[in-house]
Amino acid sequence: MKSSNNKAMSFFRKPAFTKRWFVPVWLLLGISRLMIVTLTFRRLAPYLGKPVGLCAYTHLLSSQQEAQALRIARVIRVTARYCPWVANCFPQAMTARLLLGFYRIPYSLYFGLCRDPDTNEFKAHAWVTAGRIPVSGGQSFHLYTIVGCYL
Repeated sequence: MKSSNNKAMSFFRKPAFTKRWFVPVWLLLGISRLMIVTLTFRRLAPYLGKPVGLCAYTHLLSSQQEAQALRIARVIRVTARYCPWVANCFPQAMTARLLLGFYRIPYSLYFGLCRDPDTNEFKAHAWVTAGRIPVSGGQSFHLYTIVGCYL
């Protein structure tokens, strides 16, 4: 009982933006996951943005846009912890893209690959940046080779 009280109190201490967007982001993460599982990438790609190949892009953002991107990053990170489904990098990247688009903040959505040195298998990752702000997926440029970018 004490644990659920602590979680509730922790939630009420979150910023207003996080509390306001928690349920919509939770739903967007679920819808994103459902789309990933049921649709081919070819069908998903038009909703990710404009494909620009293998180049990395950084947009210049105003201080207000950077602050908003940080708020979006925080709410996605917090909400993903409470999803009963897999809310890994790809659903988070799709949700970040939608929220950044909603607030008209320029973004770059990247897909990358690297080879795991232990198992020698490929690992895939998706991440989103808005200017210099890592919105989802962290700072992944040094770990993964970019195989696709959408703006």
